[in-house]
Amino acid sequence: MKYIFYRRKSGDIFTKSVLIVVSTIFNLLHVCGQNTSKDTTYRQAISQRAYKIVAPLKLKDSVTFYKVKEAIATQYMNLSGLDEKLEAAIRNIKETTADKEAAAKKVNGLAATTEAARIQLHNDYIRHLAALLTREQIDVIKNGMTYNVLPITYKGYLEMIPRLTTEEQKFIMDALVEAREHAMDAGTSDKKHAWFGKYKGRINNYLSAHGYDMNKESKAWQERVKASQKH
Repeated sequence: MKYIFYRRKSGDIFTKSVLIVVSTIFNLLHVCGQNTSKDTTYRQAISQRAYKIVAPLKLKDSVTFYKVKEAIATQYMNLSGLDEKLEAAIRNIKETTADKEAAAKKVNGLAATTEAARIQLHNDYIRHLAALLTREQIDVIKNGMTYNVLPITYKGYLEMIPRLTTEEQKFIMDALVEAREHAMDAGTSDKKHAWFGKYKGRINNYLSAHGYDMNKESKAWQERVKASQKH
């Protein structure tokens, strides 16, 4: 009887061990499946976004169209990967470094390294596009990646202050172009718009220094728009 009892007990332990292992494997496969599904969904979304960005170029060469589309999608994936690694590294630093000053120093160093990598990605991406497209076509791609904020904002300034000088118009355009270079590398819509917001602040300060009352100019412009809509 002792022998039988021992066998049953051992069997129970063995069975439980197998169940634990199987359960662990199942959970791991489930998590991996979720990650794969999430990654696939993201790739599909990026591919669709890239298609919409390159479509306005109306490229007749399908090979070039595909190459540009893939370049855009790859850039989005690379930027996303860079942001994810940065976020993970920052979390690890905060969790493993008790000294707040030391942690902040590590985070700042990591941020600087990441920014350098982001600039390198940007430059490589532009060189890749330059081998396939003209400068004007690349501008279309850049605008597409930044929700066309540049042309919309520039047009708005010209309409708001029709008497802008050539020099003032150039300053506005140059500032928006610089903002776009940063915005196209930002990982979210909010961050992209934040870059433009920052440079619009610089533009408004510049125009204020040149004698424009931006509040009055904006209000007068809105009144003109409302009046035109009535007719």
